[in-house]
Amino acid sequence: MIFCSFLFYRNLKHTRKLVDISRNNHRFISANQNTANFNAKAPYFSRYYCSEWTEDVEYLDESGSVIYSGKGIRSVEPGVDDHVMVGGLKKPILNASAVAKLVEIVKRWKWGPDMETQLDKLQFIPNMTHIMQALKVMEDSDASLSLFRWAKRQPWYKPNDACYITLFDKLNQSRDFDGIQSVFDDMVLDSGENGASLFNAYNRVIQYLAKAEKFEVAFCCFKKIQESGCIVDTQTYNSLITVFLNNGLPYKAFEIYESMEKAGCSLDASSYELMIPNLAKSGRLDAAFKLFQQMKVNNFRPGFGIFASLVDSMGKAGRLDTSMKVYTEMQGFGLRPSATMFVSLIESFVKAGKLETALRLWDEMKKAGFRPNYGLYTMIVESHAKSGKLDIAMSVFSDMEKAGFLPTPSTYSSLLEMHAASGHVDAAMKLYNSMTNAGLRPGLSTYTALLTLLAKKKLLDVSAKILLEMKAMGYSVDVNASDVLMVYIKDGSVDLALRWLRFMGSSGIRTNNFIIRQLFESCMKSGLYDSAKPLLETYVNSAAKVDLILYTSILAHLVRCQDENDERHLMSILSATKHKAHAFMCGLFTGPEQRKQPVLSFVREFFQGIDYELEEGASRYFVNVLLNYLVLMGQINRARCVWKVAYENKLFPKAIVFDQHIAWSLDVRNLSVGAALVAVVHTLHRFRKRMLYYGVVPRRIKLVTGPTLKIVVAQMLSSVESPFEVSKVVLRAPGDAVLEWFKKPIVQQFLLNEIPSRADILMHKLNILFPTSAPEIRSLSPPKPLVTGKAI
Repeated sequence: MIFCSFLFYRNLKHTRKLVDISRNNHRFISANQNTANFNAKAPYFSRYYCSEWTEDVEYLDESGSVIYSGKGIRSVEPGVDDHVMVGGLKKPILNASAVAKLVEIVKRWKWGPDMETQLDKLQFIPNMTHIMQALKVMEDSDASLSLFRWAKRQPWYKPNDACYITLFDKLNQSRDFDGIQSVFDDMVLDSGENGASLFNAYNRVIQYLAKAEKFEVAFCCFKKIQESGCIVDTQTYNSLITVFLNNGLPYKAFEIYESMEKAGCSLDASSYELMIPNLAKSGRLDAAFKLFQQMKVNNFRPGFGIFASLVDSMGKAGRLDTSMKVYTEMQGFGLRPSATMFVSLIESFVKAGKLETALRLWDEMKKAGFRPNYGLYTMIVESHAKSGKLDIAMSVFSDMEKAGFLPTPSTYSSLLEMHAASGHVDAAMKLYNSMTNAGLRPGLSTYTALLTLLAKKKLLDVSAKILLEMKAMGYSVDVNASDVLMVYIKDGSVDLALRWLRFMGSSGIRTNNFIIRQLFESCMKSGLYDSAKPLLETYVNSAAKVDLILYTSILAHLVRCQDENDERHLMSILSATKHKAHAFMCGLFTGPEQRKQPVLSFVREFFQGIDYELEEGASRYFVNVLLNYLVLMGQINRARCVWKVAYENKLFPKAIVFDQHIAWSLDVRNLSVGAALVAVVHTLHRFRKRMLYYGVVPRRIKLVTGPTLKIVVAQMLSSVESPFEVSKVVLRAPGDAVLEWFKKPIVQQFLLNEIPSRADILMHKLNILFPTSAPEIRSLSPPKPLVTGKAI
């Protein structure tokens, strides 16, 4: 009995000890959410972690009966035991339990020394599988990163590709790209120190950074893994290429592509779909087309995007044959062109001027069921209009209106201007009225074209109406009105020009002095002297300066005038010029008492006041016309003075040539009839003095007259029986014969006094022999040397 009590007491003591230990271990088991039962007899004595068996222990119930008998245990040592005891068997710790414990600690402590202390007290030794599975379970990226950094400091840590990928996935989900970059740097060190293959993790990092538009960081990581010798996969290359293209850095993308080729990385379908359109859009058409051909060789089927980009880019670059070839090939693949592709093709052919092909594509587009847009209608209409194909342009224009599109002012203008250029007044006016009724404002070029057309058609009233509408639109109409006036002037419609000028004045529209002068000269040519004088007065009163050419042209009209009434008008017009040459003309015909100086001095004084650098040609023109006038008026001595002074001032420097004793010559081809006659008489007088007084006799003397003046000069000299023989363009005679001729008294009187004024010599064919105003040699610019090879 005593023995039984002792046994019970001993067993009870052990039982309490076991229960206490069991409770402690049960709490640990509960924390890990895992329970292990030894057997059905003692469920509450179960322990999860056990180590070694010690002495035998009997477990009694309350009545003292033995309910279990077995060896005792010792306490578990953290970080040493890697198994549990199930009965008498050692069982390894389950991964799920280990992972759950890791997750529990990290979730509770998050990060910092407390968490690391708890992890250091783990009653088992984790491995990289536990870490990787724990990272997959946890949602907090900061906690995951803390667990990973703790694991890296453990002696059992080994770099693991899958572990890094899991961590990068977590960081990417939380958009923690700074964390990704930091872990990437650690990974590079791990790979270098341990020689671990982290191929997938490397590529995953670059892909995540590229998709997040972190192209600078992504490219930096790309360079690092290239330097480390790691292989970059196709998907990573594509990610980098995509991010650079999306950020407007095509050349950087092509650099990545070249690295891809050097690495021997084969392109897949997505690579082709990515590169070809971007190469095409960036202008590297040859490279794009080469990849396109390579893609087909490698049995990849090009997508619509590739065809569309090539068709568009080749067309815009002017490589129309290649563009059409790709377009046809696309149809061979069973792909249907889009509306955008049709538009691109049509635009390319229109810009290249190949309107027939553009029109064929236009028809194909409509047959395919696509409705041309506003811009395409406009382009087709304007291109055909500008090329002169007005029938097609008007047909498409009509379709455009029926389709409900309101044409732009540019479309109206192109049609209207081409109709105007073609002289189609009715069509142009119809378009103009349609344009204004639609509330559109015609442009300046449109108004200009329309007004020019109406002016050419001499529709003055309609032109005035359009000009006033243009003015009401807010345009400055002075230039356009002047242009219309010039059209009438150039066309010789002086009456219309004068009517238009009166309309301009009544409407407050001004013109310029150049046009006033042109109209004045037109009136002079037409003999409208009454209308010409007010124009000249307007010209002079507007501070415009009448130049010597204009004055001379009026004088030329006076030379040809045969009506006394017209002569009075012309003299009045000459006076209205207020030019200094008119004062010279008036003084030339007065007596010496009024001039108070001889004629020769008076003429010299006038010619000294001429600026020969600017007016040399105008001065020659003036001398020619003035000598004509003086000869006709019988003022031979005055004419000789004018010729002498003109020659002294080198206005005709090559007229007289002394070739020593061989030949003397006078060239009058560039002179008017009156100037030629005066020059011949005065020069022969000079030759006579040299030969008789100085004894110099040349072998021959020539008078170069040209075909026009030959007859007049020959007739004049024949009246005094000259020895000059007439050839085609020259009158020539031996020097000795001329010397004998000079000795005759009649010749001396002829050369000294006057030119015979017989009507059959000087006055025949008056309107032919004497020069006109010669407007073709006049301009407001510094005059060119006057050339009057033949008198008119």
